[in-house]
Amino acid sequence: MASDSAVYETRLATDPRDLRAAQRLRYEVFVAELGGDGPLVDHENRLEVDEFDAIYDHLILVDRTRDAAALDHVVGVYRLLPGERAAAFGRFYCDGEYDLAPLRASGRKLLELGRSCVHPDHRGGAAMLILWNGLADYVLENGIEILFGVASFHGIDPAPLAQPLSWLHRHHLAPEGLRPRALAAHFQSMDLVPEAELDRRAAMAAMPNLIKAYLRLGGFVGEGAFIDVPFNTTDVMLLMDTSQMSEKHREFYARRHEGRA
Repeated sequence: MASDSAVYETRLATDPRDLRAAQRLRYEVFVAELGGDGPLVDHENRLEVDEFDAIYDHLILVDRTRDAAALDHVVGVYRLLPGERAAAFGRFYCDGEYDLAPLRASGRKLLELGRSCVHPDHRGGAAMLILWNGLADYVLENGIEILFGVASFHGIDPAPLAQPLSWLHRHHLAPEGLRPRALAAHFQSMDLVPEAELDRRAAMAAMPNLIKAYLRLGGFVGEGAFIDVPFNTTDVMLLMDTSQMSEKHREFYARRHEGRA
């Protein structure tokens, strides 16, 4: 059996075929699987597209055993937007959901993450870890200090999400000086369950794996959730301050950096 390193490769998308394969994967996950939609989604060609694709770096996880010509070689993806590039463009994607003034005012080097997904056939194994290793390399090479982006719960009814949203609000709220707030027009309070009625086990069971992974790395959330009707999701803002990571995670980043020196 081939090793993971022989099967998988992480790199930035380098040509239109890579980008289209990433958009194809996003379509299969966000549209076909989760029921999302958007004004630029290309249903005929099964591509999830938006106006930000041209300015993002697209970190892709490539399965070397799959056919690039068939656009099925990309099995994992992250969109990455450095703060200076967003400033030149005029905005981050997340500006459409959250007030990012506290992040901009911090003077820290920012990186927006988005559209993270892995093909269903590659979940539960090494794929996501390898993709995260690629993200760690990018963060180190670009001197990123704060990572942020929205992560989604499926559905727009807050009732089934009361436990996980309330747990995030009460136990993982970002420091006030770095705390974005969901825009008023689509704001959903995350303070839905009294402290005495919070059930950690129920909250974690309903929490998407991506959010749990960020929490393990010392991540925080912004104030309030954003109800994204076109994508059929309830979004929360995740932030990670690299200076506040656990010692274990800082050591992991340092080892990767030393290994690449």
